[in-house]
Amino acid sequence: MTTNGGFVPVFCTVVPPHVLDKLARNDDPALSGPAQRTLMRDSELRGRRRVTTEFALAAAPTAKAPSDQPLRTIYDAEHKAALPGTKVRGEGQDPGQDATVNRAYSGLGATFELFLKAYQRHSIDGDGLPLDATVHYDENYNNAFWNGEQMVFGDGDGEIFLDFTIPIDVIGHELTHGVTQYTANLTYYGQPGALNESMSDVFGALIKQYTLGQTAAEADWLIGAGLLAPSVSGKALRSMKEPGSAYDDDVLGKDPQPATMDDYVRTGRDNGGVHINSGIPNHAFYLAATALGGNAWEKAGQIWYDVLTGGELTDRAMFTDFAGLTVKAARERFGDGGEELQAVSKAWEQVGVRIP
Repeated sequence: MTTNGGFVPVFCTVVPPHVLDKLARNDDPALSGPAQRTLMRDSELRGRRRVTTEFALAAAPTAKAPSDQPLRTIYDAEHKAALPGTKVRGEGQDPGQDATVNRAYSGLGATFELFLKAYQRHSIDGDGLPLDATVHYDENYNNAFWNGEQMVFGDGDGEIFLDFTIPIDVIGHELTHGVTQYTANLTYYGQPGALNESMSDVFGALIKQYTLGQTAAEADWLIGAGLLAPSVSGKALRSMKEPGSAYDDDVLGKDPQPATMDDYVRTGRDNGGVHINSGIPNHAFYLAATALGGNAWEKAGQIWYDVLTGGELTDRAMFTDFAGLTVKAARERFGDGGEELQAVSKAWEQVGVRIP
């Protein structure tokens, strides 16, 4: 259960609607067709998520994993839309010949491991929730999502997006929506929604760094590196180091993320710009983590995790609320005179977020 506002899972995708909107208007049907189909599918799934949540139609998982081991199941949708699909790999089974299945299985495991080893959290809900994922979803589906119950990955259209299991941070990003769902339950609109998206980017990046054994200085701080097809002028979906620099492409347009409050985007689209304005708290985390150095999950990540799970972060928290809680968490965990408090405070100052 959540600590704020009850149990309200949402439908969260890794590719922002504004990117798919741009593609859907392209004159080339090879680009517009998959994007239009993805947008329609996402709209349908979002509505279904609302109905199942409002009327409590979703079945709760019954099996629980041992506290220190994941319980993973991978399904194959076989390019159809019915979930979960056909079971193709269970926990402890050897890898098969399908690389997508193997990547999904490994990504679920890496996410479980980071939360367990770094934060002593037992799966997404903190209580050994089984981790289910479906691959090869629909035809040319240009997205990956967490629907409140499981992970789902499209294969991409091959023109703009490749297989969505390729970047491990995409897997970690979507599963972290589940962690947020079971903890602070941040409302998926405006600044609370941008914080929701940012938490997923933060821990997606940390899962990637933990898996690769990278320090904050060694990491690329990109979300979705390897996802864009070679023809695209871009390196990822988002950059935490330099928001607004992830792509600049004739087809996709330019990455619209701001790095500071000076460029905050006010819009009614994308749930009030949740995928756009997340660049601001993303950049604050990057600044704090790199100022502290070492492994980002150990200090900056711990502070962010403390806030997400501590019970004081309300579901409608604004950037200033979150910033204030990170400062409080840094002080409580590391002390008044530590570099952690200074790094966190300065990071929010640099992105223009006032600390109450």
